Amino acid sequence: MAVIWQQQRDGNRYEVRTHGATVRLYTNGVFHTQWNPRDPLKGSLWELLLLPAFFLPPEQVKRVLLLGVGGGALIRLLQTYYSPSQILGVDIDPVHLSVAKRFFEVRDVELVCADARTAVSDLAAGDRAPFDLVVDDLFGHVDGEAQRAIAADPDWCKAILALVGPAGMVVSNFASRRELLDSGWRTPLIGAQLAPASGCWTLEHPEYENCIGVFSRIPLDRKDLKLHAPAALNPGNPARKLDARIRPLR
Repeated sequence: MAVIWQQQRDGNRYEVRTHGATVRLYTNGVFHTQWNPRDPLKGSLWELLLLPAFFLPPEQVKRVLLLGVGGGALIRLLQTYYSPSQILGVDIDPVHLSVAKRFFEVRDVELVCADARTAVSDLAAGDRAPFDLVVDDLFGHVDGEAQRAIAADPDWCKAILALVGPAGMVVSNFASRRELLDSGWRTPLIGAQLAPASGCWTLEHPEYENCIGVFSRIPLDRKDLKLHAPAALNPGNPARKLDARIRPLR
């Protein structure tokens, strides 16, 4: 794997590496993003963040908020397989946003360099229409290990849920299943705002400890996921590339 770009800035070390057509972003040695325009679906963690969108019909997902851009792999996946009319990406690291545009060819989206807490507060106070999909993928790194940058306490969960329309959803990345189970999403305050039956799901990948939470005010049905998801991700396809364990969160 070749290092095609590197930079040291504000105590952080950034590298962009390539292997064939695959581009990867590393920050302080932590693997943040991977994208291959010739073969976008590899069965990777980022595809676990994409898959829940297919609980909804494509025409319903028009406005997307992505908290935590990294190199922009999820943006590229959404544009390739869902084509929302508007994507707003927020990241606190200006280098990540620059790399996303320069090396991952992220185009035709609104990218904002800001602390996600400030951005969410500003959005709540503004007059933007609700989002159909909010993805909370806010990860930093401590001692070379990735970890959530903002704790998913009840206040945070309430704040991002407030940005979602009545038929939309929040997808949130956690470092482990235990971290999700201990989060604000499991409190009665937030649970009362979600569909009582099949409004919450988890997705896990055998090669990662991460657990993806899916939270919706309306019930979500696995049969819709099988109806809308592309073959490489589709849980109903025995030859799919993405090995995902998908189950309701009780």
